[in-house]
Amino acid sequence: MNIAIIGSGYVGLVTGACLAELGNRVVCCDSDAKKISGLKKGVVPIFEPGLEELIANNVKRKRLSFTRNIKEALKGAAVIFIAVGTPPLENGEADLSGIENVCRSIAANMRGYRLIVEKSTVPVETCERVKDTISIYVKQKARFDVASNPEFLREGSAINDFMHPDRIVIGVESKKARDILSDLYKPLNAPIVVTNIKSAELIKHASNAFLATKISFINAISRICDIVGADVLEVASGMGLDKRIGRAFLDAGLGYGGSCFPKDLDAFLTISRKLGYDFELLKAVKDINESQQEVLLQKVKDLLWVVKDKTIGVLGLSFKPDTDDIRNAPSLGLIRALQREGARIRAYDPQALEKAKDCLRGVVFCKDSYEVCRGSDCLLVVTEWNEFKELDFSRVKKLLKRPLVIDGRNIYDPKAMKSLGFTYAGIGRSIRL
Repeated sequence: MNIAIIGSGYVGLVTGACLAELGNRVVCCDSDAKKISGLKKGVVPIFEPGLEELIANNVKRKRLSFTRNIKEALKGAAVIFIAVGTPPLENGEADLSGIENVCRSIAANMRGYRLIVEKSTVPVETCERVKDTISIYVKQKARFDVASNPEFLREGSAINDFMHPDRIVIGVESKKARDILSDLYKPLNAPIVVTNIKSAELIKHASNAFLATKISFINAISRICDIVGADVLEVASGMGLDKRIGRAFLDAGLGYGGSCFPKDLDAFLTISRKLGYDFELLKAVKDINESQQEVLLQKVKDLLWVVKDKTIGVLGLSFKPDTDDIRNAPSLGLIRALQREGARIRAYDPQALEKAKDCLRGVVFCKDSYEVCRGSDCLLVVTEWNEFKELDFSRVKKLLKRPLVIDGRNIYDPKAMKSLGFTYAGIGRSIRL
């Protein structure tokens, strides 16, 4: 098929590259001149494993191209995906101005039937607004359908998630729209869930809210584990073996971050309130997540006694491994809190250093993990990158002023760390070792 994707951010680029890999002809459009210029030269603006190679391969095969001109992007496109950002407003609502602007541009340049697919994460009833806006501004009264096709891509494994999805959700109003999207996704050989549009919109927010709830639940359990001396990993394993619960997303730590969970949770709370429902459960989920950094900060204070004038090494800045994304990353709030206590910070991340330099001041950014350790009074693990799991701890011990490791992601074994001569504290793993 000929496909246009409006918005070349994280979702738009991954979706465009993967649809091109399936044999479609895809044009990705974005208003950011610098981004489009870079993409045309092979410069990918985000880090995602395998994405750069996938884009290069499909550009070479002339199945993927980039433009700033929306009229050019829409020419001949049977399916138009809207994948522009929906950043949060101060009141928690999603900013849908970008979507409205795109709808008006689509209407002004639409010739003949088009299927307009909402790919961005949006509040329920947004597709109604999309349909109304295009109907108002379309020039030649061309026929069109609107559909919802929410994405379920995890940063760090987005290509695999697209190519091997648990399910594909399509919310449609017509048989024609259903058939087009079913044909488009047929090569993936995955379950296709066909719903009405409002159900599809809700599935996305409900899914992310539930996953965030699992994370906050196990973090609440970790606090009890710390109090009584239990091990949250053992608790999570015992829970996860129950097929009704499952082990995924039961990893205690510093809480969730990134561009999806915090934004989507706020948006869902706001949507619920506007619809007349007070979603108190999600308020608690948010409160637990926001206070989880305080748990680690208190461990630092308990173990260092005086934080002022101490040098603290921080491993990990991105909100999760295998990405350079620092949006809502727990590292940012934690580092700033430590700086307010008078600490000096040394930090390293395999991919997020350049982005972190733009928003963190007074931090010594290091070339690797061992440079972080050199002269630090303790070592904090904030992001669970694989390379941090493979450190040479005999070397680490020699570089630190004192052998103190505070593990915000529970990637080390407490008994093994103790046997190596370290004072170790994890999340919900007891600081008594």
